[in-house]
Amino acid sequence: MNHRKALIALALGTFALGVAEFGMMGVLGDVARGVDVSIVKAGHLISIYSAGVACGSPALVLLHRMPLRRLMILLAAMILLGNLLAAISVDFTMLLCSRLISGLPHGAYFGAGAIVCSRLAAKGHGAAAVAVMIGGMTIANLAGVPLATLAANLAGWRYPFAIVAFMAALALACLCRWLPSIEPLPDTGIKGQFAFLRSSAPWLIYGGVFFGQASVYCWLSYIEPIMTRVTGFSGAAMTYVMVIVGLGMVAGNAVAGRLADRHSVSVVCGLLAAAMAIVMPAIYLLDAFKIPSLLLAFMASFGLFGIGGPLQYLIVRFAKGGEMLGGAGIQIAFNVSNAVSAWIGGVAIGAGWSLSSPALVGVPFALAGTTFLWLLHRRYGHEGA
Repeated sequence: MNHRKALIALALGTFALGVAEFGMMGVLGDVARGVDVSIVKAGHLISIYSAGVACGSPALVLLHRMPLRRLMILLAAMILLGNLLAAISVDFTMLLCSRLISGLPHGAYFGAGAIVCSRLAAKGHGAAAVAVMIGGMTIANLAGVPLATLAANLAGWRYPFAIVAFMAALALACLCRWLPSIEPLPDTGIKGQFAFLRSSAPWLIYGGVFFGQASVYCWLSYIEPIMTRVTGFSGAAMTYVMVIVGLGMVAGNAVAGRLADRHSVSVVCGLLAAAMAIVMPAIYLLDAFKIPSLLLAFMASFGLFGIGGPLQYLIVRFAKGGEMLGGAGIQIAFNVSNAVSAWIGGVAIGAGWSLSSPALVGVPFALAGTTFLWLLHRRYGHEGA
């Protein structure tokens, strides 16, 4: 039971990270108006968070000797600090810097957390333990992001960041109380931590994550202006739209996780990536119709977490000697994908294409993700990929 509480404490942290990352997409218009910038410029707040993830994750190389309990507590404190600063930002520049700080602990939290889960779980249940931790992020998208959207609509753009800061404080308190002492991983040295990258397997996994996630993120980064200005939903209705998106993420994480325990991870994730090559054009073609748009939003978010969740667990098996760095690498791929796709989606809109055009931009990414995961299965399927 104590281990279950520790997993819940870890999930509270990923809940805070989920709202911090995905909540911005549901309140982009409110934030843009609040700090007096354009939608495209406000999109940089999504990209800068991802840049923080990419910059912060490699720090695990320097912190690998730190006891895992102390490391998780430090990372939770950083989540609290970054979002507290965002909530009190006085202008766009301060908010941009705060988002960078908020992103720094993200990848490291998932990378170190995956190792903690594997240490806490009974033999043969590591994937289920990681799913509990990642489940915090999916629940964030089901409940936390709609709550943040509602708070922004009713009370102002600062309140979503205040909600994240509160959840980070709760996670910090629970980690201090429930997470047992866990020794650091064996010290393989800085060079040894990177040795796993000599194999092509991790690169194929990272490629599957990067391109598979980008296929959805191109569209998801601009879901608020698309749903309100093109599909015709009111700003208040975005709360319910984000609930649908959150349901898709919860379902994708749960269903793909179970399928990946029974079948090849690369096959499960590859089929979902291929499905996104069909879903994205459908989103573009049916953007004026509310019910189809909601159904497709569910399917797209299902694919987003269905692709990413199982690969977070798989990388640990192919990152011997650098497991923590390998797990953080998934989040680097995930968030660099987020940043690049948000930027490319903004370029398409800025070039005069329709607001829904980022969905079409996602199609080649989906095909690339499918290719990487097919190669992963072909080369390493016999090793459990």
